[in-house]
Amino acid sequence: MEGYVVGVDLGGTKILTALANLEGRILAKSRQLTKAKEGPEAIINQIVASIEEVTGKANIDNSKIRAVGVGCPGPLNVEKGIIYNTPNLNLKNVNIKEALEAKLTAPVFIENDANAAALGEKWFGAGQERDNLIYITISTGIGGGIIINRRLYHGANDSAGEIGHIVIDPTLDVECGCGDQGCWEAIASGTAIGRLGREAIKQGKQSKMTDLVSEIEEIDGATVTKAAANADKVALGIIERVTNYLGIGVANLVNILNPEMVIIGGGVTKAGKMILEPIREIVAERALDAPAGVVEIVSAELGDDVGVIGAIAKALVEIGVLL
Repeated sequence: MEGYVVGVDLGGTKILTALANLEGRILAKSRQLTKAKEGPEAIINQIVASIEEVTGKANIDNSKIRAVGVGCPGPLNVEKGIIYNTPNLNLKNVNIKEALEAKLTAPVFIENDANAAALGEKWFGAGQERDNLIYITISTGIGGGIIINRRLYHGANDSAGEIGHIVIDPTLDVECGCGDQGCWEAIASGTAIGRLGREAIKQGKQSKMTDLVSEIEEIDGATVTKAAANADKVALGIIERVTNYLGIGVANLVNILNPEMVIIGGGVTKAGKMILEPIREIVAERALDAPAGVVEIVSAELGDDVGVIGAIAKALVEIGVLL
């Protein structure tokens, strides 16, 4: 089969676009800051311009583009291509599929960004040999995507995979952005790690964290993990607390979905074994023997390109190249 696909990772701060052949090999890339404040038309025009940029770099005629995949924040309607509301992008009830197809010759397929990342890791990353897996991204929040029998699971209305809103402990006085108490992302994300670090210093605890910043409010998840890597007791205590929550959440998912693999990505995983090993230990301890005995818990492989590679995978799935 001849032709090419384009993947677009649409974020609140940047748009990453890549042209790939039908084997998923990237031939050209574009990166630009998102004109989020300028509204839907400006963003649509940016995406179109970025596609023209990558096809121009690779000297590929636009008529040879078989499909365009777009990964974007939700909530959204995958089939119709509607983004319902993304405050960081100033998009509300925008049919991005229709708007782009009016300006392009290729069909456009949209996907929730975390789901797209799951597709990327399944087809081109750590999950290539697995049919059933969960992808988890731990950064500012916690998100994920679920692959069942090689296909992305969307649920009844494209809301599946909102794993960051599993309630781990409703007794914790930590309100999530969704309005609930004790959600996974509220107590175990990179944002949560930073908050716990700032709280510890404000409580008068002595820590190397203060040597890494000029003021307390600058302490974030990276500050805490860096201090923990240098054997700081306060930071290590925070990491132990958070990895316990992470392990409990992963154990729940393992029990419910019985995946072959759990792939963990996002900024927090840059802490490496400090995060991954405790999660494995807690899952082995807390999950049921049968699902715990078959699941592998591994780091994501695609790094910062996971979003755009996931969008490429979405396009290839939709045109039947990846089955």
